[in-house]
Amino acid sequence: MGIKKVKPTSPGKRNFTYLEKNEITKKEPEKSLVTGLKKKGGRNNQGKITIRFRGGGAKRLLRIIDFKRDKDGVPGKVSSIEYDPNRSARIALIKYIDGEKRYIIAPVGLNLGDTILSGEEVPLKPGNTTFIRNIPIGTIIYNIELKPGKGGQIARSAGSQAQILSKDEKYAQIKMPSGEIRLINVNCRATIGQVGNLDHVNLQLGKAGRTRNLGRKPHVRGSAMNPVDHPHGGGEGKAPIGHPSPLSPWGKPTLGKKTRKKKKPSSVYIVKRRK
Repeated sequence: MGIKKVKPTSPGKRNFTYLEKNEITKKEPEKSLVTGLKKKGGRNNQGKITIRFRGGGAKRLLRIIDFKRDKDGVPGKVSSIEYDPNRSARIALIKYIDGEKRYIIAPVGLNLGDTILSGEEVPLKPGNTTFIRNIPIGTIIYNIELKPGKGGQIARSAGSQAQILSKDEKYAQIKMPSGEIRLINVNCRATIGQVGNLDHVNLQLGKAGRTRNLGRKPHVRGSAMNPVDHPHGGGEGKAPIGHPSPLSPWGKPTLGKKTRKKKKPSSVYIVKRRK
């Protein structure tokens, strides 16, 4: 797998790069493991826009991924490596010996025909899942749970990896992809290896149309708007902001305003911050 450039026959193609898909073995997804995906356009369950500048994008089906990896003691064989339009990583279709099929995030080194396992005692090879208490210190892991049984939430995007630095009876110190060191319960599951598709970070979209295909709309500066649309809008020319601090579109202070609620913060589990 590598990155390919195209001939600059137009301005849009001049900086356009794409990934070769040599490792992909199947084009169509498994019908039993896909469902329709309705576009939300950045709206919440009340229909209100909570994330601006989202909408449109290519039509896609949602692949149901097994983040929990709780099929313990049942060997599964890699049936195919597939493209997933909903994430940067590749996914692997696993066919277990009892006939069930599941999708997992494909790590580096997982190939067609390989066998994977999950449970208490599994070999330390890419794609196998076990509890953090069973994984040796220094091992590279991905798809890590934050709460036991909830399913993997950390290190799931292309090229992501974390590392176990130390362990005690209750918690393990894990170095996150961001560099942050965090305490995680040793009864949480994690998968051995590093997420595949390492070259994804080096892609260049090349033109605005590819960004729109991802469902991202142009981000407009507040100072470029009218006063009715944003507190920073209006004025002759590039007018300086007439407020003590930058404001959100709804007039609330931004950049530094504390919004954390007074419940037990997750920061108590952070040993070393990423900065």
